[in-house]
Amino acid sequence: MKLRKDDTMKLIKNMLLFVLSLVLCFALSACGSNNTVEHKSSAAEEEDRKETTSAEKTSEDTEDTTRADEDGKNILVAYFSYTGTTEKAAQTIAEYTGGDLAKIERAEEYDDVYKEGEVEIKEGIRPQITVSVDHIEEYDTIFVGYPIWWSDLPMIMYSFFDEYDFSDKTIIPFSTHGGSGLADTISTIQELEPNANVYEQGLSISRNDVENSSEEISQWLEKVSKE
Repeated sequence: MKLRKDDTMKLIKNMLLFVLSLVLCFALSACGSNNTVEHKSSAAEEEDRKETTSAEKTSEDTEDTTRADEDGKNILVAYFSYTGTTEKAAQTIAEYTGGDLAKIERAEEYDDVYKEGEVEIKEGIRPQITVSVDHIEEYDTIFVGYPIWWSDLPMIMYSFFDEYDFSDKTIIPFSTHGGSGLADTISTIQELEPNANVYEQGLSISRNDVENSSEEISQWLEKVSKE
């Protein structure tokens, strides 16, 4: 069967339209694929950026925590305080230094602290004690606080130094008093702990001034840090 010229032209036109349609479909498909790839790539880059930022933030937080731990982890503030006066000074020192607090107590409470404390000192009685922190040997710097009793360390402090060996450690004394300052307690501590480095410029605060001693303690600690 012979095709007429008009029919032939129509057939050719239809074939061209079909081919053009296929080309257009492929082109649109390729564009969509590229857009998807670009979108996925952009999303992946954004996710990577977020993960990197998060990792950096975590690293910074870890460094800050480590730095804070390093600042205070080797500092202990050990103290005996019967009336709470020396305890206030100890808490201020711990706050400034980041050190751990260790409360020293008599294993058996005093019935009459004035009479029993005086007898202990006069007769050299060293009572049993308890300390609120374990593994004291892990600390390198020990602030040691105490009240002055009869111009001396309370015998509880003698028990403390008997119980713990502070060889090669740094001991930094501080005291509260009613008028006698540090008395001879620095030299006494040096005798009790001959292999320790005892800081000789200890702090002594009048019991009447402890409530308002924050600035004095701060200045003293600054001096300690420079030596």
